[in-house]
Amino acid sequence: MSRIHPSAIIEDGAQIGEDCVIGPFCYVGSQVRLAKRVELKSHVVVTGDTSIGDDCVVFNFSVIGEIPQDLKFGGENTRLEIGQRNRIREHVTINTGTQGGGGVTRIGDDCLFMAGVHVAHDVQIGNRVIMVNHSGAAGHCIIEDDVIVGGISGLHQWVRVGRGAIIGALTMVPNDVIPYGLVQASRGELDGLNLVGLKRRGVSRADISALRAAFREMAEGEGTFMDRVQRLGTTADSEYVRQIVDFVTGESDRSFLTPRK
Repeated sequence: MSRIHPSAIIEDGAQIGEDCVIGPFCYVGSQVRLAKRVELKSHVVVTGDTSIGDDCVVFNFSVIGEIPQDLKFGGENTRLEIGQRNRIREHVTINTGTQGGGGVTRIGDDCLFMAGVHVAHDVQIGNRVIMVNHSGAAGHCIIEDDVIVGGISGLHQWVRVGRGAIIGALTMVPNDVIPYGLVQASRGELDGLNLVGLKRRGVSRADISALRAAFREMAEGEGTFMDRVQRLGTTADSEYVRQIVDFVTGESDRSFLTPRK
């Protein structure tokens, strides 16, 4: 049975799942769908055509599902889909999509959004992503699985961040980041591999050695950058290296997350 504080406002039409907890002074809009065991701490706004999956916790003063901060937005019906077991800390803002960007902002499972994070319209975020305090992803960004975005960092519009990458604190990221890459500096530069993250996930020594060799080849080998990457594609035995090659040579895939019903 759900527990709803008497000061909370739940608009007609909102769907509240089993065992949800909605704290003091929260607002839940008419198109919102909360799955099982969602908790809204207090002073949380969830609005728009927004779905939140099982076991998510949204902390104080967050605003989830408001319209995009995009002057081209004309009031069209767009969505926000949030998966399961996400932790959304204080003062986080996550916007719905835009018609021109696919119409949906989408977040996977088991992510942590620390205080003050902003996720803009049409962003696609995978699973187990951590966005540290006051970082932000501008419109249309893609953040794949197991990425860490450091504090007070920003991703430029349309940037893709490959799986397992890490963005250092105080970094502006204007370009795509390869899988397992390490980006840092005030104007972000690819500065190596996320070796700590690879080791934490139990990646084999052979694969890490292959990634290191591939990175050296991309950075210092003969020919243009694309020549070097394509050459790696013909010689790489490591699946991790193949992921980098596919990321660099493939088209931007904006549907890598399965749409939620």
